[in-house]
Amino acid sequence: MEPRAFANSICKTLQDAGFQAFLVGGCVRDLLLKREPADYDVATDATPEQVLRLYPNGLAVGARFGVILVPQDGLKVEVATFRSDIGYADGRHPDRVEYSTTPEEDVRRRDFTINGLLMRHDTEEVLDFVNGQADLKDGTIRAIGEPDRRFAEDKLRILRAVRFAARFGYEIEAETFRAIRRHSKEVPQVSAERIREELTKMLTEGAARTAFELSDTCWLLPIVLPEIAALKGVAQPPQYHPEGDVWTHTMMMLEGLPAGCSATLAWGALLHDVGKPATFRSAKETGDRIRFDGHVEVGTAIARALLGKLRFSNDETEQILSLIENHMRFKDVGRMKPATLKRFVRLPQFGEHLDLHRLDCLSSNRNLAAYDFVRDFVSKTPPEVVRPARLLTGTDLLEMGFAAGPDLGRILATVEEAQLNGELTNVEEAKSFVEKEFGAKERDKEALRRCR
Repeated sequence: MEPRAFANSICKTLQDAGFQAFLVGGCVRDLLLKREPADYDVATDATPEQVLRLYPNGLAVGARFGVILVPQDGLKVEVATFRSDIGYADGRHPDRVEYSTTPEEDVRRRDFTINGLLMRHDTEEVLDFVNGQADLKDGTIRAIGEPDRRFAEDKLRILRAVRFAARFGYEIEAETFRAIRRHSKEVPQVSAERIREELTKMLTEGAARTAFELSDTCWLLPIVLPEIAALKGVAQPPQYHPEGDVWTHTMMMLEGLPAGCSATLAWGALLHDVGKPATFRSAKETGDRIRFDGHVEVGTAIARALLGKLRFSNDETEQILSLIENHMRFKDVGRMKPATLKRFVRLPQFGEHLDLHRLDCLSSNRNLAAYDFVRDFVSKTPPEVVRPARLLTGTDLLEMGFAAGPDLGRILATVEEAQLNGELTNVEEAKSFVEKEFGAKERDKEALRRCR
């Protein structure tokens, strides 16, 4: 069953049981914009208990807020009871809710007019109590009711307003914009996980540059990501960065991020030069040109702290940090030994490293020579050459008479280096190599240890 058909069937089941039921929120907005909704929500006057009687397999994911998740065959639809929200002590969730009997009352507590539309599932008639259709037509993000009240209720709406404006290319209505600025300092009251989710959506919905420039205009960026705000005005050597300062360079990279790109690539692009402000040295100081010595190491440390604060998973953190740590290595690929190059392209998710480097080049000097070199190497080099089976193991070395211990690892690493460089091609060559390089020396060391 298609997601739309599933949502429609829920509306029909509720209506057949004597309840009101409508498609609501973002799915209605997207349907009117001729976009495929990411998910579907249903609003009804049925209470959560009544919904669960109709759908015993439903999950009370937000029971205290009147929300039941109805799953079926991998699909899921949130069914929310009409309600009014009372109090927002934590700046995110209502302290309590009062169920309503009319869809109009339910809509009044929602965030923006374009998200406050309802649709009858069968006739597609739109119920619009907040002039949301007009704002959709005009391209306007407008808070429902009093903007200050909407943002005081839920601080996350401040970030959502910016994200929606960027995603759809809309303007933020003047009073809503002023309220965002007035409440911008309150965003840290939202949990780190929620902030991370909104920022990641900004980065991956295809309008990252617009979102971050608008965040800065709304006075949000220095509050949410001071590390990125610090990039503004940090000059770069024009011979390598004719585009301008670090902020401009980073924004150009964000502009190149396609909709649907991975979160790790997007955050890697955002943070790859985050160490430059702290390591800036002018041409006067260096005697030749602007330099950022050590910016990779400093940037990695800054990013690690930020990613920890935003509660990224360990896997995501390690990949983002790897993108930062390795983004300058591309300038050396033409001079790398075969072994070094092979180890480089063996980095996990190396395609993201390539994508990041391409964005980096296109947002600066547009020299893609290193990118083309590595891409050509990856495409033409068989996997078994990049990551060949080991010629020798620790057991082999023990059988050759070498003593157990940490030196075995050093010997095996040397063998692998020679193998990757094409100097060794089979087991016999590897054993002869080990005997020549380490045999007498290692056995003499072992004999000396026994004498002691």
